[in-house]
Parts: sequence; structure tokens; C-alpha cells
Amino acid sequence: ECNEAPMVTESVSATAPSPAVESPGLMRRLVHRPLAVACLAYVAALIAVAVIAPIVMPSVIGEHAGDLLASRQGPGMHHLLGTDALGRDVLARLLVGSRVTVVGVAYALVVVLLLGVPMGVAAGFIGGWLDRIVGWLADLTFSVPAIIVILVVLAVYPQSMLAAMITLGVLAAPGLMRVVRSATLPIRKELYIDAAQVSGLSRPYIIARHVLPRVSGAIIVQISLLSAVALLVQTGLSFLNLIVAPPAPSWGGMVADGVTSLVLQPWLIWPPGVAIAVTVVAFGLLGDQVRDASAEGWAAGHRRRRKRAAVTSVAPRAGGRKNSAAALSAPRQDVSALLSVAHLSAALPSPAGSVGVLEDVTFDIGVGEIVGLVGESGCGKTMTAMAILGLLPAGGHVTGGSIWFDGQDLAAGTERELRQVRGKQIALISQDPMVSLNPVFRVGWQLAEALRYHRGLSRRAARAEAVELLRKVRLPQPEVVARQYPHELSGGMAQRVSIARALTGEPRLLIADEPTTALDVTVQEEILDLLRELQRERRMGMLFVTHDWGVVADICDRAVVMYAGEVVERAPLVPIFHEPLHPYTKALLSSNPHYLSGGQDLPTIPGTVPAAGAWPGGCRFHPRCGYATVECRTEPVRIELPSPGRETRCIHYDELIPTRSSERS
Repeated sequence: ECNEAPMVTESVSATAPSPAVESPGLMRRLVHRPLAVACLAYVAALIAVAVIAPIVMPSVIGEHAGDLLASRQGPGMHHLLGTDALGRDVLARLLVGSRVTVVGVAYALVVVLLLGVPMGVAAGFIGGWLDRIVGWLADLTFSVPAIIVILVVLAVYPQSMLAAMITLGVLAAPGLMRVVRSATLPIRKELYIDAAQVSGLSRPYIIARHVLPRVSGAIIVQISLLSAVALLVQTGLSFLNLIVAPPAPSWGGMVADGVTSLVLQPWLIWPPGVAIAVTVVAFGLLGDQVRDASAEGWAAGHRRRRKRAAVTSVAPRAGGRKNSAAALSAPRQDVSALLSVAHLSAALPSPAGSVGVLEDVTFDIGVGEIVGLVGESGCGKTMTAMAILGLLPAGGHVTGGSIWFDGQDLAAGTERELRQVRGKQIALISQDPMVSLNPVFRVGWQLAEALRYHRGLSRRAARAEAVELLRKVRLPQPEVVARQYPHELSGGMAQRVSIARALTGEPRLLIADEPTTALDVTVQEEILDLLRELQRERRMGMLFVTHDWGVVADICDRAVVMYAGEVVERAPLVPIFHEPLHPYTKALLSSNPHYLSGGQDLPTIPGTVPAAGAWPGGCRFHPRCGYATVECRTEPVRIELPSPGRETRCIHYDELIPTRSSERS
């Protein structure tokens, strides 16, 4: 038992953003690049000319346009770029013909975007059989000679630019799909995507709001390059008079006219040729500038990371808090429990087949109770938490047991049913809050997003409630924090934001996956105080995943010890600290540095936790256990009930109790 420590607040002033240091948007960065501005201005002017010129100069398109008496004239006052073989003004035809060129490129790009982006995002985000099918279709398309297919289509639909460019778009879409898929794969593994799923957001919403903004830079670069390719294909087909019938002007058709008059008037080939070349170069350079500006934005964001805010130094607690009567009761597994995990088993895929990662995991959490899940890394603590939320890694699945929550078996629930529980009923606080927050959006927007989704609030109400949540998690100047990006927060502040987002759905159960591991001692104390206060106010149940017995003593009511995918001991807090009934629990407690006097060596547990799929027979702890006998190595060890409220997976538990050991001797 220990005294309560005073609250320690973090300084926001050191990390408060100013408009001068906020990360500018992509367009703002492009504006500061002269080459990008020139390319954007050229493309905008080209589109404007394509829209306006045919309206202003309709006579250029007619069959009787031109003057044979003025044919093949060079540039002059009356005809700035000269005239062609039929006496038509080259400049006017160049301007009016830009519409055909721009429209043809637009047809191809629309098809490429409609096919390539959804297929690429779906393949990268969902994976599995969908990824294999999309990849197979892409490989099949790559093996088809594109120009031959386009010529076949034009044989069926002669002079149809729409058919030709749609065909080009279909054949070019797999290239964009591959790029988008590759950009989506690493984003899918980001923790903020898992956090969005835990919040109960639907898959389409996550893709639209969290994935697409991150891959937009790659899409823009590819679109600029594909625009250049589509322009070359369109002008090439126009050169062959396959998609634009004379006398309608087009850049490719003007090149063909210039070639026929190459001996009599070489100048005619230059205006359309230069226009095509400049446009292709503009598209390519614009793609390079977008790529560089995107990279510059991320680099600038990382350079503007602030140091952690200064904290007031306080003495850490030396022990745990006083346990209530509820904490001394036996672990429950009945319908009255808020969460009841019974004989849960789970497996993950591997090259050798399915490998078990959890086996016979059983524990309960009552209303308003905090249960600590303890063990070394690799024991299955996080896998248990993810199994409860239905968020096992790709290919992972529950192979047995049940997860009862509020009368519903989550182990048998569909994805849609689990989405109704995540965020609203069960929320998660991750170990690393910095990567669980989307770096693209401000803190206030991310909180408001979850509030609107879970509570149906208006934009204004959601923004106000987001600020209020930041205030509830003891962040000073919450209005300032709401305007910050995640990279502008210290570790402690980011963890508080993560807690605030977990509260947006007003959950009944909170899963905290080592939320204080990456924090220093003083900030760790603040977070534990905050979690305890919120849990008491809201009567939430809490599953606290940790390997720190000091944290267990500080905040938990009961402890569940895991080793190699199994629960090896369950007990209220006081008995498990004073009389552990499993050698692994005893070894973990002995390794706690708080129990050492000055100059003593820290005891360690020999060996390491065996990997999933390589668990030893019998008791899984026996290779590292000093109490192991032949029975431990050969026979499966079941849960023993040595006394009311105590459960252990050890047949030698009585040897761990000093009084019983002395009686036997």
C-alpha cells in the first residue's frame, strides 16, 4: 500500500505549434517550386484553351475552312504560325485541336483511376485470395500486346476515340494497380489502421479517410506519367487517321499533314511537334515535382518533431494500492462477468501450416475490475487482447473456446458484429501511441472523426467534444493540442490523446496493451493515475497487458500470468505477490528490481520463452524450472485449484509455499 502521488502535468508551451512551423499542404509546397508552378500553369492553360478555343473559333472545324490561295505560307502578321496545304491557319487548328488531345487523355485517365486505384487498394489492404486474383489478372493483362488490342477495337469501332482510349485505360490500369498495392501494403501494417479498426470504423471508411490520403502522392506521380503515355498514344493514332476523321483538327493529324508537305514546307511539322513534346515534358516534370514535394513534406514533418515536454519530478510509488474486497475474490467465469474468456485457442499461418499461439486461455473480468495480464514477451498477452477484438494478424483465427461479452460470443461473431463492439463497447490503448495516430491529420480531427462515427454528432459538436475529451485526459491547453499533428506531441501527450480516442465510444471494457512501457517513470505515473481515475468514474472493466509487476501492483485487482500461450496462474493481487503458486510467477517476481537491496545481482530466469510451434511437451516451463520432475516433462499439466480463488498450472505448487515445504521436510 502506498500514498497517492500528486498529478504531474506536461508542458504544452514547448510543443505548441505556430502557423510558421505547421506542415504545409502539397499544393502549398508546389507553389514554392518554380518548375512545378510552370508545369501547373502550362497544364491549366492547355485545359482552358481546350475548353474555350472550339467555342471561340467554330469555323476552324468546318469542311470549308481555309484559303487555297494562301496555302503553305510561313509565319507572318496575318498567320502567326503560317498556313497548311489547304490554307488553314496553323495556330487556330493547333488551339482547337487541343480539345481532342485533352479529351482523349482524360478518357484514358478516368478509366485508369476507376480500375487501378480501387483494385490496388483492395489488393494491398485486404490481401489474401483477392490479392492473388488481382495479381493474376494484372499479369495476364501485361502479357497482352496493347497496340494490337487497340487496333482490333478500332476495327470494330472505326474512328472512335472513346473506344480506343477506354481500351488503353483498361490495359494501363494494372500498372497503376501494382504501384497503389505496393504503397498500401506498408500502410496496412501501421498501428493507426489497427486503431481505426478497434474504434469500430468500417473498412471502406478507413480506406477512404486513412489509406487513400497516404497513397495519393504515388497516384499523382503515376497519373502524370500515364498522361504523357496517353498523349503519345492518342497523337499516334491521330497521325494514322484512326480516331479523328479529317478535316477535324488534332495534333497527331497536323503532324501527318506536315509530313506530307515536308519537302514543300518543312515548317508545318514544327508547331504540333513542339506542342506534343512540351506537353509530354510538362506531365513528366510535374510528376517529379509532386514526388519531391511529397517527400519534402514528410521529411519536414520529421524535422519538426519536438523534444518531449518538461515534466515536474515526483517520487515514484514504491508499491501497489490497497486492494478492495472484490480484488480478493476468486476469479469468476460466469454470466455475471463483463468479459469471460473460456478455453480460448488461436493459430497463425506459417509455411509449415497452422501454428498455435494460444491454448486453453481462461479468465474473467468483472464490471469495474482491472485484471493484469502478465508475462514475458512472446507469451501471448497481445495475441489474447487481439483475439478478443477479432484483430489477429492476417490469416490468424480462433480455433477453439469462447469470448463472451455482454451475452455475445465474440469468437463466433462476424466482422460486422465485431465492428459494432470495437470502439463502442471495447476500446484499445496501444503500446506506441505515436504510430497509432494518423500522421496526416490533426489530433482534433481524429478525435472528432471517431465521435461522429460512434455518437452521430455534428461537425461542430464533435469538435467541441474532442476538446473536452482532451481536457478530461488532463492535457493543458486542449484547444492548442487539438490543432497539433501527432509528430508535434511528446510521448506522454500522445498517450493521453490515445486514451481520449479510446473514450470516444464510451466503452465498457478498456484493453490497455502496455500503455506505459515507452514512457519515463514520472509520465508513467501520470498515465496510471489517469487510467485509474477514468476507470473509477466510468465503472469500466480493464484488461491491462504488461510485464511490469510494479504496474500490476499499482493499478490491478487481479493478475493472470501467461507463459508460452497458456495461462499458468490466476489469483487476486495480495496472494499472488506473497505466495505465488507457479514457479514461473515466482521467478518473475524474484526478477523484479524493486525487491533488491544495494549491491545485489538481479536474479534472471535461464533460457527464453519457446517460440510458437516449438513448445515442449508436458509443462511448457519445465526446461527453465528448478522444480521440474519426470511428470512435468511427460504429462500434460492441467489447472489445479489449491484453495478458493487460486488457480495454477503446476503439480508442485505446494513446494512453493514455505509452511507446506517445512511441514513436508
